[in-house]
Amino acid sequence: MIGPGFERFRLLGIVEDASLTYCANCKNCEISCPQNVPVATINMLARLEQCKKNPPSLRDWIVAHGEVLARALRFVPAGLKNFGIRLPITRTLLDALGIARDCPMPKFAQSPFRTKIQELSQDNCTKPLVFFPGCYINYYDPRPGFDLVSLLNRAGYRVLVPEEFVCCGIPLISGGFEADARKNATINAEKLASCMEENIPIISACPSCRLMLTREVGEFFPDILQKTGKPRIIDAQDFILRLVATGELTVPKTDKEPLSVCYHAPCHARALGEGLPGLELLSRIPAFSVTNLNAGCCGISGSYGFKKEKYAIGQRIGEKLFAAARSSGAKIVASDCGTCRLQIACATKMPTLHPITLARAAFDGAY
Repeated sequence: MIGPGFERFRLLGIVEDASLTYCANCKNCEISCPQNVPVATINMLARLEQCKKNPPSLRDWIVAHGEVLARALRFVPAGLKNFGIRLPITRTLLDALGIARDCPMPKFAQSPFRTKIQELSQDNCTKPLVFFPGCYINYYDPRPGFDLVSLLNRAGYRVLVPEEFVCCGIPLISGGFEADARKNATINAEKLASCMEENIPIISACPSCRLMLTREVGEFFPDILQKTGKPRIIDAQDFILRLVATGELTVPKTDKEPLSVCYHAPCHARALGEGLPGLELLSRIPAFSVTNLNAGCCGISGSYGFKKEKYAIGQRIGEKLFAAARSSGAKIVASDCGTCRLQIACATKMPTLHPITLARAAFDGAY
């Protein structure tokens, strides 16, 4: 209703409805719409206009600018940051700002993925490949990135992570920061275009980043892609499946009993409409017995579930998924999205990993 339903009132100049802030940009409305109406995009465009008249709060700036904060705090040891963010007084202060006291908080990585990859030996790998890591892998959970590099190195690919890459901008759009989102979109689009000119494959392991870079930049800032062209970014797991299909990687066999894994498809992965390569990859590996939870949204939706007034809503949205994971009998939950993994792990207390991490473990014989 707040998308196309309320758009007619916006066109008449009637004041915006406050319920617009309840849209999480999860895209489930667009997934459900039989006429392919970009409902969430209409909502986000309206929010950008709304925020020009009523600037976002400091809280909204904080949750939308995770990359800026991570860079600003890069000289503070990760252990000290992680200790400080969990102190009761810190959580009380954040709660006063509007960040829910009980929301799950990601841990900072010891070093950003982008800096650590330079230390990896890839001397014997001759085929170049560009990886867009996204903020979550780069600053909070680099393990899937390292696992991906390991798998690609096996096939002779040298993984490049250009310094120019910045946050894809999806949290900036959701927060109403149009100028910052445009700036990031321009930087990324220009760099991606130069990679395509060199015929270097580009991959990403984050469905939200792919959604923003390949689709939403064109919806929010069409003039940018008119100059640079639409980027071609392949899902990392789909790329691994292609390597298996071409024989560049061989799926390992095992005599062990398969490890039970349940898979959660992030909303933005489903919104891409390109299948579920994370589920397909795990299903192709004999070391795993995989079931698709198919139980809806986890409720965190990027930065939405961190907000004090939205936290309880996010938890209620995720209840069905959490229950499905607990009752699945699986040992591990797999999901492509970093914040989905954070939300599920906090709610279920189950180990929650990226499918790439599980795949690397199987190729290493760890399962």
